[in-house]
Amino acid sequence: MKFDVITLFPDLIEDYASCSIIGRARKNNVITVNTINPRDFTHDKHRTVDDTPYGGGAGMVLMCDPIFSAIESVQKLENSCTILLTPQGKPYNQEIAHEFSQKDELLLICGHYEGFDERIRQGLEVVEISIGDFVLTGGELAALCIVDSVTRLLPGALGKVESAFDDTFSSGLLEYPQYTRPPEYRGMTVPEVLLSGNHKEIDKWRRKQAIIRTMEKRPDLFEKFVQKGISKEDKLIIDEYILEQQRN
Repeated sequence: MKFDVITLFPDLIEDYASCSIIGRARKNNVITVNTINPRDFTHDKHRTVDDTPYGGGAGMVLMCDPIFSAIESVQKLENSCTILLTPQGKPYNQEIAHEFSQKDELLLICGHYEGFDERIRQGLEVVEISIGDFVLTGGELAALCIVDSVTRLLPGALGKVESAFDDTFSSGLLEYPQYTRPPEYRGMTVPEVLLSGNHKEIDKWRRKQAIIRTMEKRPDLFEKFVQKGISKEDKLIIDEYILEQQRN
């Protein structure tokens, strides 16, 4: 997988992409991460990439030419996707991460200042993506969220293949509670089933906890989970939980 990031702050991308799972994936040639700075495609001594908005208003707007030139400098693969990171975009989620993981290349365009000249949207075939309803200084953090979440889904990126699929959201449920040594800490104990060595019972416990946790903490996710269709075993867990809540 090839990631190309159009950014005014390449060091932000490089620093993160050199660490942990992403760094290992780069080292093992699972992914490549390239940064392209629009300032390198300017023609004045100040390397200007922004200007005041027509019609007046606060802030500065990213100009067309440096962005277009930066994008056109990239040799894109056939199975690629160009992503514009903007609060106006489609909310990012695990389902989209899976879709992106099927591509050979993602080209991510990071905004800054007051935003993009609208002609960048008009003149490019882009998918607009937002990571949430809040304001960031630039698109670099959003780009890294996509790089990280997509990389985790690629073969060879994680130590254990199943790790990516056990993660929160991959199953449509929040992750079950996790514990490690010691078995007791300040009066808080690890559930006995996890110490039993009975893997069938452990799997059942984890499934139950994931369902209950999602019901309690993310009813919106739980609703989607149910709508996709549930097994008899999952329905029994849900019914027992509802009955227990009614008793309490």
